[in-house]
Amino acid sequence: MKMLENYIDGKSIPPLSGEYTDIINPSTGEAFAKAPLSGQADVDAAFEAAARAFKEWRKTTPGERSLLLFRAADALEARADEFVEAECQNTGKPVAFVRDAEFTGTVEYLRFYAAAARDLRGLAGGSFLSGFESTVRREPVGVCGLVSPWNYPLAMAVWKFGPAIAAGNTVVLKPSDTTPVTSLLAAQIIGEILPPGVLNVIAGTRETGRLLVKHPTPELISVTGSERAGIEVSASAAEDLKRVSLELGGKAPVLVFGDVDIEETAKNIAGAGFLNAGQDCEAACRVLVDQAIHDEFVEALVRAAENTSYGAPENTEATYGPLNSAEHLAKVEGFFADLPEHATVRTGGRGDRQNGGFFFEPTVVTGVQQRDRIVQEEVFGPVITVQPFSSEEEAITLANDVRFGLAAGLWTSNHDRVLRVSSELDFGKVWVNCHLEVAVEMPNTGYKHSGHGNDLSVLAIEEYTRVKHVMSAVSTA
Repeated sequence: MKMLENYIDGKSIPPLSGEYTDIINPSTGEAFAKAPLSGQADVDAAFEAAARAFKEWRKTTPGERSLLLFRAADALEARADEFVEAECQNTGKPVAFVRDAEFTGTVEYLRFYAAAARDLRGLAGGSFLSGFESTVRREPVGVCGLVSPWNYPLAMAVWKFGPAIAAGNTVVLKPSDTTPVTSLLAAQIIGEILPPGVLNVIAGTRETGRLLVKHPTPELISVTGSERAGIEVSASAAEDLKRVSLELGGKAPVLVFGDVDIEETAKNIAGAGFLNAGQDCEAACRVLVDQAIHDEFVEALVRAAENTSYGAPENTEATYGPLNSAEHLAKVEGFFADLPEHATVRTGGRGDRQNGGFFFEPTVVTGVQQRDRIVQEEVFGPVITVQPFSSEEEAITLANDVRFGLAAGLWTSNHDRVLRVSSELDFGKVWVNCHLEVAVEMPNTGYKHSGHGNDLSVLAIEEYTRVKHVMSAVSTA
């Protein structure tokens, strides 16, 4: 069995705690590796390395950081096959999806941050008081503690450490306890390019994450995770006034008006709801449809769901793979154990432990009501609910009536409606006649209980900087 190691101060090392945890292939339910179960000593060592490295890394120019990050992206790309194999084994995702979309996108994210390192902007300097000149410096925050999730392990890790390092910070990253493999591999490869201590990666459980957040060294904590995790991190970071950036859960409404191509729209929404087994904070999971086309649309959506397949990575016909873990499968099944009587499962609704894996059927549920748990809480599985609306105003009200505000979708051929409705939707991102398309140049931010802060775009790099005003007295001739 493969023994994984932490990456601290430019070296792969066994956990100082001496403890390990099993890493499970969710397609089979079998352990294939052991990862460090990092404790206080490991967290201390990682932050000590990051603090030492920051003294010099902060002095590097944007051009120097940019060049090194471009080299890092090239180094990852050169070992694409190794990353694809590792990610598929650790997550159970279809090979084609990881190879052609997820990993390719990850490399492009890192290249964007490499380029954006040289494009930070701010207020213009000038003489605002007679006899004084002002300039504005944008400086790195310092050492950053980062926590990445399990649904897109390597991509989300790059979303964290890419902009942080580009801005001149050093980092300690803790990947999810269930999916640390590719983050640790990336650290080994990138660590051959960056100075020791700039990028440190330690594996561990939620308790390791708590130690990271509570540690006195980091100036900023950035977390992508659940609503529960965000609340806990915010409370812990407040004890010593750390800056916090959070990208949390979602419950994306998808508003479908009566002027769409029903069959094509249903097919596209099913694709965006079932992608990655629905394990996406922005998944098209909550469909609101004009009651005039409700029944016809539901039938089309059910057909699309029944044409969606799932299976192990080597299954070339599979659209998606397993859920992350037995624990998460049980959570998704729990929504159906207490589904109210007025709701109807039109298709799916069951777990499937084929070959020991943690699969769940593509599912469509109708007849739900706004206060139902399955409407209000994030399922994070291949589950789409459908509700009718009778007016534009009702559609907006239903869409906004959840505590999350990460992303929404809007399907219509009426441009005036697009302008009206998109401005009223209380979400950080609104897709129009599409869903789950990602442009690294554009920000990814959330409202309400979906968190705050920015991933992607130059705003992500700004997230890891602080602003300093320098005012100088100017002598008269």
